[in-house]
Amino acid sequence: MQRVKQLAFFKKIKEIREYQFGTFYFFDGLVISEINEGVTFGWEMAKKAIDAAHEIFGEDMPIAYISNRVNNYHVVPADWVKFYSHRHQLDFYCVVGNTKGSFASLVLERVFFRNSIRQFSELDKAVEWSLGKIKSKKSNLASPVG
Repeated sequence: MQRVKQLAFFKKIKEIREYQFGTFYFFDGLVISEINEGVTFGWEMAKKAIDAAHEIFGEDMPIAYISNRVNNYHVVPADWVKFYSHRHQLDFYCVVGNTKGSFASLVLERVFFRNSIRQFSELDKAVEWSLGKIKSKKSNLASPVG
């Protein structure tokens, strides 16, 4: 599986944040995570990434999140409830991975995540789709109503 640093798109990186549980790559409106092997990814970890995104992008920019599942790890799907109760919102969410564990996590996440989750087997396709969605949302926000 392809890692973020292998993408040609990587040259557009704004910032990288490394934590004990994984690495988050920040581009213009796009966040890509690579969570470490064996981690149980929950709300406290997600909150660190959310705070970093707000610090880097501000709070009004449309954000796409790609979970690049290059390692096997677990997500606490019920923690999506905490995500929403703190009024956080992802505009677009993709999962890249083809391991049995990533598919099982995705099924559970779909139960708790309010918006749709797109699944990709190739990271560059997920990036392409996400950037298109961000661009479209930005142009819709910029166009006058009425």
